[in-house]
Amino acid sequence: MSSTRLETLALCLQNVLADKLANVDQQLDQLIITVPPANLLPVMSVLRDHPELGFEMLIDLCGVDYSIYGVEPPSEQGREGKRFAVVYHLLSIRHNRRVRVKAFPEDDEFPVVDSVIDIWPSANWFEREAFDLYGIVFTGHPDLRRILTDYGFIGNPFRKDFPLSGNVEMRYDPDQQRVIYQPVTIEPRQITPRVIREEHYGDSE
Repeated sequence: MSSTRLETLALCLQNVLADKLANVDQQLDQLIITVPPANLLPVMSVLRDHPELGFEMLIDLCGVDYSIYGVEPPSEQGREGKRFAVVYHLLSIRHNRRVRVKAFPEDDEFPVVDSVIDIWPSANWFEREAFDLYGIVFTGHPDLRRILTDYGFIGNPFRKDFPLSGNVEMRYDPDQQRVIYQPVTIEPRQITPRVIREEHYGDSE
């Protein structure tokens, strides 16, 4: 999207949504708006229904964990040190433009935002994925359960503090004739690749 079109869209968003936005930014030729969780549903409804905006399609939704083992990334306006974010990618077919929306749940220990499934039904599986992988809860979702991991899975594997080997492992027990779960028995190890080169390899003759 050209810089002129981005500026026009930014101005329109600020005029229509006013104080409901925490921040408006531009990165990689795309407009990014940050919305407080309390304003999420009203803002999303306006983004879809306002004739000058018309973002009728939710093309993606994902979670983000900003925690990097205690090392904070550069401050982002509207984030205020919050650990988790939900990112929405919206498309206006009518106006041929996109916008990215970010919402930062208030509680890092129990991240919660409202479900947008009543605005875009396509959010269904996206929200379940963010719930499964990041532990973000979507209030109002009609069927919020894991979608990629097993029902007995412990933890959220896309969180930065999730162990690489996981918390539990599963195997088939021939005596019990069923799959069982048990604590991980894999010993962590560091693999150093062995490089073998012939003598004088690469030397010019």
